[in-house]
Amino acid sequence: MCGDSTNWDEDAYRKSILKEREILTGTVFRTVWGPSKDGSPDTIVIASSDGSITSYSIPSCISKLPLGLSNSKVQQLLGIEPDGFLYGHDGPAYDVKFYGGNEDALLLSCGDDGRICGWRWKEFTESKVPINLQGNHVKPVLDLGNHQHKGPWGALSPVPENNAIAVDPQGGAIFSAAGDSCAYCWDVESSSIKMVFKGHSDYLHCIVARNSTNQIVTGSEDGTARIWDCKSGKCIKVIDPVKDKQLKGVISCVSCITLDASESWLACGSGQNLSVWNLPTSECVSTISSYSPIQDVVFDNNQILAVGAEPVLNRFDINGMTLSQIQCAPRSAFSVSLHPSGVISVGGYGGLVDVISQFGSHLCTFCCQGL
Repeated sequence: MCGDSTNWDEDAYRKSILKEREILTGTVFRTVWGPSKDGSPDTIVIASSDGSITSYSIPSCISKLPLGLSNSKVQQLLGIEPDGFLYGHDGPAYDVKFYGGNEDALLLSCGDDGRICGWRWKEFTESKVPINLQGNHVKPVLDLGNHQHKGPWGALSPVPENNAIAVDPQGGAIFSAAGDSCAYCWDVESSSIKMVFKGHSDYLHCIVARNSTNQIVTGSEDGTARIWDCKSGKCIKVIDPVKDKQLKGVISCVSCITLDASESWLACGSGQNLSVWNLPTSECVSTISSYSPIQDVVFDNNQILAVGAEPVLNRFDINGMTLSQIQCAPRSAFSVSLHPSGVISVGGYGGLVDVISQFGSHLCTFCCQGL
């Protein structure tokens, strides 16, 4: 076999291989639907393992699909380019949320660097900067950072990561689930910590705000979920799925939690089990077993959508009956997000995002790529 190696660029070849591996092993940790004027599911915002925050136009993705060909295969071959791109965090970006609505909304993200950043959504979407020059083109208007803890002889701990965030726009607060086993309440106006919630014995995976009762709910590696009063900072209820199932000797972290629209029902993912709780009565009404660990969950009216370490989107009723199972693109899914129209996005391993209609058909599948 003959070839001309005089123009061979070893460094460029190595960089291309590393870039390809980075794309293949990248992970989407969170997807969220962006606000739109007409309420349509037009934009998805994604938090990824490379620390980037990207936005994608779903109508644009669908329009690039040639007729008669597999959605997922074509989308990966096309290498869908994002509409917007931000260098969000040093290390993985774990969560993304919107604070407020419409033009005044802030796009929030948190990550492994212990920061919570906020950008003006309008400024981000209306930027005229070419996509290949984006990253730091929009400056954050909010930049909150976790504090280091002082140990023996004045030694400082590493900065704890933020694994999830929740918001209370009416109360002017952002809540974070941190790696130091604490939850924090941040005041948006002063950019300062208003409250620290201490009680878990291991790092926190997830957090939701129960704004109707001025409470938050947290899930931890210690295997419990806790309900906290935001005025006093005290824990008012400990939910232990393992204890209530009487699984002696089995330790399963609480990896995901979600509240329904009435904030009266809580779904709690713990290992391969999903438990549903009626909060006014503090009663577990059903327990659902899965073939693989559950990694994210969301209510759809009185039904529950769940994804985990298998390429399946599960739909359950509140009593634990399986209603449907839809194959999805990510081999392991970390995020399921529901638009008010009923359209669902699933994100996970391989940087893949699967967009599924309210009828269960796949609208598009694409690979999230950094720049």
